[in-house]
Amino acid sequence: MENTIKSIGMDVSDRKVDLCLLNAQAEIVGREKLANTEPALKKWFSGQSLTRVSLEAGTHSRWISSLLEGLGHEVIVANPRKLRAIYESDRKTDLRDAEMLARLGLADKSLLSPIRHRGRQAHADLSLLHARDQLVQTRTKLVTHVRGVVKAFGARIKACSTATFDLKARQEIPQELKPALFPILDTIAVLTEKIRAFDGKIEALAQERYPESQRLRQIKGVGFVVSLAYVLLLEDPSRFKNSRQVGAYLGLTTRQSQSGEKDRRSRITKAGDSMMRRLLVQSATRILGPFGADSDLRRWGLAYSARGGPSSKKRARIAVSRKLAVLMHALWKTGQAYEPLRNQSLMAA
Repeated sequence: MENTIKSIGMDVSDRKVDLCLLNAQAEIVGREKLANTEPALKKWFSGQSLTRVSLEAGTHSRWISSLLEGLGHEVIVANPRKLRAIYESDRKTDLRDAEMLARLGLADKSLLSPIRHRGRQAHADLSLLHARDQLVQTRTKLVTHVRGVVKAFGARIKACSTATFDLKARQEIPQELKPALFPILDTIAVLTEKIRAFDGKIEALAQERYPESQRLRQIKGVGFVVSLAYVLLLEDPSRFKNSRQVGAYLGLTTRQSQSGEKDRRSRITKAGDSMMRRLLVQSATRILGPFGADSDLRRWGLAYSARGGPSSKKRARIAVSRKLAVLMHALWKTGQAYEPLRNQSLMAA
C-alpha cells in the first residue's frame, strides 16, 4: 500500500484537532490527534510533505489556514453550510468528519465549496463593525423590553429614535416601574454613547484606509457603516464575475428546490454575514421610507410593495436589499458615478 499522503482532513474543535490522512488510492494511512495550538500544528505539519489539507470554516480556520499555507501546504477552507453529507450523517463523529473532508478534498475540492478568508488587517477592521453591531443589537433588545413592560401597565412610550429613547422614556414610564426600568435606561444611555464612539472610529477608518467606500455612499441611504462593511466583506470586487452573484453571496436570494416539473422557491438562504444583511435591509428601509430620495431603486421598490399582500412590504425590503448589493458592486467594480434616475433618463432619450 502506498503511504504517501495526498489529502488530509482536519476536524477542528476548540482544544483539539483530529486528522485523517489518505493516500492517492483514497486509503486511510493514518489518523492523528493534535492540540489546537500554533506550536503543535506547526511542529507536526512542518515534518510532512506538502499536500492538500481540508478543514471547515469556523472560529479557528483563518489562522490555521494562514499557518499551513505559510508552510507550503494547499489549504481548502470548506463552507460548512454546503457540507450536507457530513451534517446529515447518522454517525457523526470528529474522526468521521475529518475522513469525509479528506475524501472530498482528494476527489474534487469544488465539492467543499471553498471560501477565501480575508486578510488579517481587513479581518481586524471588520471586527470593529461586528463589535458595534453587538452593541446595537443589545440596545434594541433592551428598548423592546422596556416598551413591552410599559404596555403591560396600560401606558405607552411615544415613537422616537433609539438614540433618544432613554431620555424620552424617563418621562413616560409609570412611577411603579421606575425602580425596574430606570437602571435599564441607564444601560441604554451608556450603549448609545459607546455606539457613537464606534461610529467616530469607523468613519475615520473608512476615510483613511478605505477611500473606495466613499463611492458607494453616493447612493442615498447608504452610510459609512454600510459602505465600509460591504468593502471589508467583499475585499476585492473582481472576486465576482457578475454583480448579481453578490446577492447570493450575502444570502439575499431565495432558496430553490427543483425536481421534475416542480420548481419551488422559498425564503432567502441567509448565507454569508448576517450583519451585512441587516445593514442592507436598514438601507433599503431608508430608501423606501417617506424621506427616501427619488431614484430608480426607490421607484422599483415602491411598485413591488404596492402589489399587495400581507408581507409585500417586507418582501420589497428584501428585494431592494438584493438590488442594492448588486448596484454597490457595479459602482465599485466599474468606478462609474451613480445616476439615481438612470433608467428614467434612458427612457426619455
